[in-house]
Amino acid sequence: MIVEDNPPMRRLIRRLTEDLFAEVSECGDGAAAAALYESVRPDWVLMDIQMGEVNGIEATRLIISDHPEAKIIIVTDYDDAALRAAAEEAGACGYVSKEDLLGLRQRLMREG
Repeated sequence: MIVEDNPPMRRLIRRLTEDLFAEVSECGDGAAAAALYESVRPDWVLMDIQMGEVNGIEATRLIISDHPEAKIIIVTDYDDAALRAAAEEAGACGYVSKEDLLGLRQRLMREG
């Protein structure tokens, strides 16, 4: 599942990862992500931080509170120690820069 409010970036992430999964779901904000997770139960969630109504850290917290087994990787423009710590505290299992999307793909291939 890709959670990204920027449609061109969402398409790019999808193109780089869609062959790794049978299905790829998408949404544009954290509130929609929590609801969509309930219905699709994806293997992975690729979550942006800065989004409109509910940001990615809060959405991660919401998903993990109901589904502690969820695997969420934060995919963001922000290389910031405080945000990394907040993402980890919220339950994210990874934090990747949008500048390293090939690294994201390699990680998903490794951890399947």
